[in-house]
Amino acid sequence: MTPATVKRALNLRPSITAAVPRTAMVMAAGLGKRMRPLTATRPKPLVEVAGKAMLDHVLDRLRAAGVERIVVNVHYLADSIEAHLRKSAKDLDVAISDERQLLLETGGGLKKALPLIEGDPFFAVNSDNFWVDGPTDALKLLASHWDDARMDALLLLVPHARAGNHNGMGDFHMDAAGRLKRRTKSKVAPFVYTGIQILSKRLLAEAPDGVFSTNILWDHAIAQGRCFGVVHQGLWFDVGTPGAIKATEQALALV
Repeated sequence: MTPATVKRALNLRPSITAAVPRTAMVMAAGLGKRMRPLTATRPKPLVEVAGKAMLDHVLDRLRAAGVERIVVNVHYLADSIEAHLRKSAKDLDVAISDERQLLLETGGGLKKALPLIEGDPFFAVNSDNFWVDGPTDALKLLASHWDDARMDALLLLVPHARAGNHNGMGDFHMDAAGRLKRRTKSKVAPFVYTGIQILSKRLLAEAPDGVFSTNILWDHAIAQGRCFGVVHQGLWFDVGTPGAIKATEQALALV
């Protein structure tokens, strides 16, 4: 895709004017075990895809959507991530949620970072995501579907058939109103979670202490009918292993 083609595509995008959360929680504390040996000396968010650290791809998307403050949790090789942010995120208001002493998983990480998160709702984005926007900016699309009266969690999903490099069985079913339910055991679900979501602080009101997964929070919201999904209109890639990097770059070369 030439620069001129990209510019024309951007100019043709529909304008989304919905309010966008100004704060994003960026999840960057994982161990990156599946990405070894690349993560032996660097954290997974700093592994490069298409010539740029995955964390920087995420920061670019957040800036484009209008995010001004990021809260980043750190654990494995935390000093490297903090040093990188001092260079690559100078234009953003950065707060660090330090998990050096104990890795809290996704849910525990969110709860620990809550005092640093300004505004409600907020984005929560995995720092090792790689996605390409479709006809509209994916983060703005997500924000345009947020309904605070009905939702505690709004997840960006990609159809299983379009989940690049994904070898799993999918994550969710979605009804006509956008409400989510879990994949049935041993069955394939039509949608895969992209690692991008909008959350209300209400979701964490009764969260447990210590180490726990965001799945606990989602399950509670699903039971209350307050967990929804939006379908991503562009490309998304599961970049969890060294081999997936090459496959992703080859796919991008064809765009």
